[in-house]
Amino acid sequence: MTQNVWRFAAPILPLLLAATLAHGQSACSSDDQPAPTTLFERFINADCDTCWRDPSTPAAPPKALVLDWIVPGSQGEDAALAAAASSDAQARLASQQQPRPATQSQHTTSVANWPGITLRLAHGPAVNNYVGMSVTLTLPANNTLAWPLSGWVLLVENLPSGAEGSPLPRNLVRNALQPLWEKGETLSNQEYIRLEEFRAMSLPEGTQPKRLQLLGWVQDAQGQVLAAAGSRCPKEETNEPGGQTR
Repeated sequence: MTQNVWRFAAPILPLLLAATLAHGQSACSSDDQPAPTTLFERFINADCDTCWRDPSTPAAPPKALVLDWIVPGSQGEDAALAAAASSDAQARLASQQQPRPATQSQHTTSVANWPGITLRLAHGPAVNNYVGMSVTLTLPANNTLAWPLSGWVLLVENLPSGAEGSPLPRNLVRNALQPLWEKGETLSNQEYIRLEEFRAMSLPEGTQPKRLQLLGWVQDAQGQVLAAAGSRCPKEETNEPGGQTR
């Protein structure tokens, strides 16, 4: 599903990127944001009509990159939370070798914050239900990492506490991209490797563009999370303060 979205969006990429990322004053980025030390992911089965409002929902630890996934349920489009469900949530569970929860579950992963690695995320405002984004990975050329490197880049909607009865704030995953980077060749005098991608991400129906944020991380071939980051928009464009980490 995700790959089809990228192919469909490819013809409008030049317009989106020119309109969103070329002007620093309107771009949201992870520049100068604190590096998360933990990934904290909550998964809700779309069949569970009370899970979103469950008062015992665990809060995220400090300095965590927080994600809320709605996993497609057995009831399909008739599920209580079907409108927010995503096949990307099922793919994420599979990558962790975790089963689909009967109701809800949580998963915590440490972020190594590997020395010398920088992950930068940036995006602009929505244009015709698409958001232009970039992901830049910089790392020492003489690294000893387990290649290839892969990542998750997630477009989330920051929902405040109380939204649809939620007992705490949520970062609802709306779209996902999974880049893959091969090491390639490096010059003998090259100190750093810079890998960069530009994409357009579509917005599902009902998403509020002013609440969008880009969250993501990069991991090695062994699954170790090397670095994570989250964007933050200029204050005048941000509805929810402190959306990146909890």
